[in-house]
Amino acid sequence: MKNLFSLRTLTSAVLAAGLLVAGAAVAGSHEKKAAGKDIVDTAVAAGDFTTLVKAVQAAGLVDTLKGDGPFTVFAPTDAAFAKLPAGTLDSLLKDKEKLTAILTYHVVPGKVTAADVVKVKHASTVNGAKLAVDTSEGVRVGNAKVVKTDIMASNGVIHVIDAVLLPPADPEPEPMPKDIVDTAIGAGTFNTLVAAVQAAGLEDTLRSA
Repeated sequence: MKNLFSLRTLTSAVLAAGLLVAGAAVAGSHEKKAAGKDIVDTAVAAGDFTTLVKAVQAAGLVDTLKGDGPFTVFAPTDAAFAKLPAGTLDSLLKDKEKLTAILTYHVVPGKVTAADVVKVKHASTVNGAKLAVDTSEGVRVGNAKVVKTDIMASNGVIHVIDAVLLPPADPEPEPMPKDIVDTAIGAGTFNTLVAAVQAAGLEDTLRSA
């Protein structure tokens, strides 16, 4: 009788252990499946980034964002894109260069979690421009508020923002300095001198000096 009891106990223990291992395997497979989605697939699955995904496709950045990374993406929602002035999005989708510049301003190289973001004042983007970070009231990046953080993907992390980020405009090139003749003409008080220079055939000489 004692041996029968021991056998039943052993059998129960083995079955319990088997169930635990099976449960762990199933949980592990689900976790692996969730972690297996890259940034693009994660954005598609979320359902709130259809416009962003469309823009990424138009800019030819899908393969890049499916790459090894890691990348940190500040992702505007569909509602964020809807805030753009009428016609802006359609115009951007037809201008690949400008669209790429804007989208890459939303991407930071490396995996920057929410805990990391609050430690910095600026983040260098793939665009090349720096993105300002303000943590005085919540977390803001540029002109956008971060509304959800740390959506993990296999090749990085997504933070959700409520506005589309626009990179700083390139500074206007400084005008070329005027030569002596043009400076004299522009001043307006050397008309007689300019006339004399031209009459003497010295204009080209003074322009090349």
